[in-house]
Amino acid sequence: MASKIQVPLSFASPSIGLPRHPLPRKLSAISSANFQGIELAFPDLLSFASTHFNRPISETDYDSLCEAGTEVRKLCEGYKLKVIVLQPFSNFEGWPEGSREREQVFEKARGWIRIMGAVGTDMLQSRAYLPPYTSHPYVLSTSLKTSLTTPSQKKVGSSDSPNITSSPQALASDLAQLADLLAPHSFRLAYENWCWATHAPTWKSVWRLIQLANRPNIGLCLDTFQTAGGEWGDPTTPSGLIENGGGITETEVVTTAYKISLDELVKTVPSEQIYFLQISDALRMQPPMSKDVDDDERSGTRARGRWSHAYRPLPYDGGYLPIVQFAEAVLATGFRGWFSIEVFDGRFEEKWGDDLEGYAKKAREAHERMMAEVKL
Repeated sequence: MASKIQVPLSFASPSIGLPRHPLPRKLSAISSANFQGIELAFPDLLSFASTHFNRPISETDYDSLCEAGTEVRKLCEGYKLKVIVLQPFSNFEGWPEGSREREQVFEKARGWIRIMGAVGTDMLQSRAYLPPYTSHPYVLSTSLKTSLTTPSQKKVGSSDSPNITSSPQALASDLAQLADLLAPHSFRLAYENWCWATHAPTWKSVWRLIQLANRPNIGLCLDTFQTAGGEWGDPTTPSGLIENGGGITETEVVTTAYKISLDELVKTVPSEQIYFLQISDALRMQPPMSKDVDDDERSGTRARGRWSHAYRPLPYDGGYLPIVQFAEAVLATGFRGWFSIEVFDGRFEEKWGDDLEGYAKKAREAHERMMAEVKL
């Protein structure tokens, strides 16, 4: 049964295919399943630019990236796809005044604004600050990652860089400055929580920062995984749910707390302050993940970060999180904007291989099934 509620549907470019699949191949598959938009990930643009120019392109070669971005825009127009956002602009906020890191992120902001104009999007996605050792897909630039992984900062159990402020006022001030850079171009900033972030791991904490920043062009990027996986699910427990200190699962307590959070979202967040909603589920981890920070060079992040990296399938593909309830809450605000499929399935090769069209069709069907289950 089709849903009476209709929303435009997007697909995040890093969420379909494998490293061997070029961006045009992804766009073709996404378009074949009647998606209307894409989230354009910077690494996909960088890879496309290197192929386009037949040479390696630096992530700070903004002239070449803008030229390549113009070609991506033409491709998307040919496939009737809108670039809804450029992502992920991470680890911007919190660097001390006068620091090299702060200088780098502002340089990067100005470069990405140029790219936004080239690819034809009006929205930049930024994410709450992550631990300096994280390497979730498409998080840090190479140059900034190098500056963040000094021996004193990369250590097991470390959650904060010693150079990052924890002041909400300072973090909000940085977001306001980024919004002010975007404003002359009529661009917007979509701010997302990551459930293992150093600061602002919940939708509510991110919403508080947006209110403190007090700029009309900052809004929320909400995510079913980041909220359901942070406030209800837990990859480190046998039950897959958040447990109390004694290891006893209190399903009713956890579910009630989750419902209270969703009710608060409906009551406190205006629909126009939600810029888009990302959709994914998560697998129940058996055996549970270790709670320790993974110190290997490949991942080096917290359990929920590792969970996010490779265990986020499409809805109805083995996951267990209460994501329909979150979608219901978002829609209950009156929001009717973009839903976007953003998944990270570590078994993509095994399950789909080169069948990107089949995967895009399955994603479309999952979205339609989810919408049919929404009760408003």
